[in-house]
Amino acid sequence: MKQRKEKTIFSAIQPTGNITIGNYFGAIKNWVQLQPDFNCIFSLADLHAITVRKDPEEFKQKALEAYALLLACEINVEKSLLFIQSQVNTHCQLAWMLSCCTEFGELARMTQFKDKSSSHSDNVNCGLFSYPVLMLSDILLYRADFVPVGQDQKQHLELTRTVAERFNFLYGPTFTVPEPYIKRGAKIKSLRDPTKKMSKSDPDLNSRIELLDSPDKIMKKIKRAVTDPENHVKYGENKDGINNLMTIYSCTTGKTLDEIEKEFDGIGYGEFKTTVAEALIEHLAPIQKNYSKIIKDKGYIKNCYKDSAEEALNISNETLNEVKKK
Repeated sequence: MKQRKEKTIFSAIQPTGNITIGNYFGAIKNWVQLQPDFNCIFSLADLHAITVRKDPEEFKQKALEAYALLLACEINVEKSLLFIQSQVNTHCQLAWMLSCCTEFGELARMTQFKDKSSSHSDNVNCGLFSYPVLMLSDILLYRADFVPVGQDQKQHLELTRTVAERFNFLYGPTFTVPEPYIKRGAKIKSLRDPTKKMSKSDPDLNSRIELLDSPDKIMKKIKRAVTDPENHVKYGENKDGINNLMTIYSCTTGKTLDEIEKEFDGIGYGEFKTTVAEALIEHLAPIQKNYSKIIKDKGYIKNCYKDSAEEALNISNETLNEVKKK
């Protein structure tokens, strides 16, 4: 990241599961668009991911593949930082210090802890409880001005702001208090249950489209997507399934919902689904081509994440050292 701009943005994604079009249209594509205007600092949050037990070799491979896929999506390491969280030791050091500035009750109110502890009842560990402190430390280390947030991250950003303000009050101005950056990214829903967001952890493979899915898989999954009995391509209430497919088509083509309704006026869901799938296949083809090339060059990938980690360490050490002095 050679040129410094006025404002900094921080965001991260966990290297678990395969990246879906929900992740891509909801976050990653937005990251790419932010690069010309901000100091963009992006992290593959592998430390956050281990609150759930992993097979070590599989987890290592998933992290490598996720990193390569982010590069294939045009995260440019000449313009942005893209590092693997565990390679920058300042994150854990600051997390311990700030855990001593975070109230127990604040963490106990985190809705994601309640959700994850119920879904992983065999492993309700301390990391699952305290990982919001690591998350807020990720952000505050880089004095981020903005953090792209969706609905499920709002509570974490509020905690980040609370802890930053508390530390600044107790020890003097130290941290930038980050603001939410309202994402322009679309909210892609599950193909099988369009009342829920598309998730890479959903056990139903037909609920999601992964960025590396073959054209045949994409076509089959879209054709199996839940719709409604009306057979009329129109955005509206009680039409979650068709609303979702229209959103996907809008993301891949740039067309508005009104334009899509006019395009498919009088045309049934079968033909519409085929058109959506074809547009998505075409949209993902360059990413898949880039990925196929990048994943073969392990040396290039390693150089990218090592260089970014070194710069991230230099930037974050400045903050950490100031915190220690305070």
